[in-house]
Amino acid sequence: MNTIHMMAEDFKLLADKTRLTILALLKEKEMCVCDIMDELGVSQSSTSQHLRKLKSAGMVTETRRGQWVYYSLLIEGKPYIHEAIRYLPTLEYRSGSTVEC
Repeated sequence: MNTIHMMAEDFKLLADKTRLTILALLKEKEMCVCDIMDELGVSQSSTSQHLRKLKSAGMVTETRRGQWVYYSLLIEGKPYIHEAIRYLPTLEYRSGSTVEC
């Protein structure tokens, strides 16, 4: 796959507000699905679907700790994504999660 095509596919993923918000959250810290869904105010299945697409594109990675899976950014080798994420605003986390992980 050529570079222009790969970049276009990556930017298509970033055109979704929810996925862009997930990247903004992960820019600040590693998070588990339950914390991400709480911040987004969407269902677990929706959050997992977006994370799956980002992981498939090589933008996030997951780490399993016991029964929990934590997500973090993985943007090495994609300087254009790194640059875009750099311009995302810092999001303030809601105090007091309503979801139990």
